[in-house]
Amino acid sequence: MSHGVTEKIADQREFFAEQALDAEALGRLSAETTERMKATGVVRLLQPPEHGGYAADPTDFMEAVMALAGADPAVGWVAGVIGVHPWEMAFNDQRVLTEIWGQDADTWVASPYAPNGLATPVDGGFVFNGKWEFSSGTDSCDWIVLGGFIEGEGLVDGIPQMYHFLLPRSDYEIVEDSWNVMGLRGTGSKDIIVNDALIPDYRVLNATKVFDGTAAIEAGRDEALYRMPWSAIFPVALSAAVVGICEGALACHYKYQATRTSMMGPMAKNPYLSSRIGEAASEIHASRSQLLYNLSDMYAMAEKGVEIPLEMRIVGRRDQVRAARRAVEAFDDIYIRSGGGATRDENPLAKWFRDAHTAINHTIFAAEDMYHAHAAMMMGQAPTGFTRLLV
Repeated sequence: MSHGVTEKIADQREFFAEQALDAEALGRLSAETTERMKATGVVRLLQPPEHGGYAADPTDFMEAVMALAGADPAVGWVAGVIGVHPWEMAFNDQRVLTEIWGQDADTWVASPYAPNGLATPVDGGFVFNGKWEFSSGTDSCDWIVLGGFIEGEGLVDGIPQMYHFLLPRSDYEIVEDSWNVMGLRGTGSKDIIVNDALIPDYRVLNATKVFDGTAAIEAGRDEALYRMPWSAIFPVALSAAVVGICEGALACHYKYQATRTSMMGPMAKNPYLSSRIGEAASEIHASRSQLLYNLSDMYAMAEKGVEIPLEMRIVGRRDQVRAARRAVEAFDDIYIRSGGGATRDENPLAKWFRDAHTAINHTIFAAEDMYHAHAAMMMGQAPTGFTRLLV
């Protein structure tokens, strides 16, 4: 299905770049920015076609996220986070999909998935309570999916069974002034509180089934997109945002160094600096290529109806965290060669640095777990614990 999202983002790129400082000062995306993002269709790329989505090739989505993050990190990050939720919504009861998108296909769903909630069973559903941090783009959303446990349930293979609970905006509180951070301020990733919300059982999804692909089968989704593993969607979307941020930072660095002078003369003529910039550019490009190559390989298998093997999923997660870290490390290598002026608040490079380092601190980039999982697999050991769920 043709969607034209890339072209629409290109048309809006200047606006997204120019509003970045306003979003940072506001501590969230403005209503205008949200509407312009919706107009690009980026969040509908992974959305079911029967509800106004494109069910597109996931590489299209990742490239769109990179493009947005290269204009404004907050816009790209929110697009990456919010944009994966329609993929999971496709596995829900049809009543859920109608409630969300029946009136407006551009309705957004927030998160986080962290299992901080506790659901007490009652007739027809659950009473839900909890508090969550880091709900990116939440002010722009009308629904939210939150992670939690069901009271009284035991362990499954030694792990508590996690669930995802879907709530309308009227059933949860967004905690104002709870996003006071050094970077990605424009994402408005605020805290969420739920007090005694009554959730019907059809708005609850088994998270393990989402992770292992069972949810897609039970929902009857046979499109290639929905046969992709969770580990190739949500983690890769965040990595795409990080890579896009570093691409934007690199472009900013070129512009800054082109006119910078020091006692050594014009920095643009300094071969030692230029060689490091060239190396950084190659590393950031390698990160982009690695993400898209792995994702494209998996999608080709999904299109053929072939199940993505565990080994391939683990390699994908290994490369996903490495790509994000490589990109940030490459930017760091040139940022530290940008002089004291680059640390001034008014210097755009300082904001790119703060945003990149806030993004890479997301728990999805816990690289050691994924490196260990891959090495252990190569030595005949299966992944265990929560790591097993995340590949």
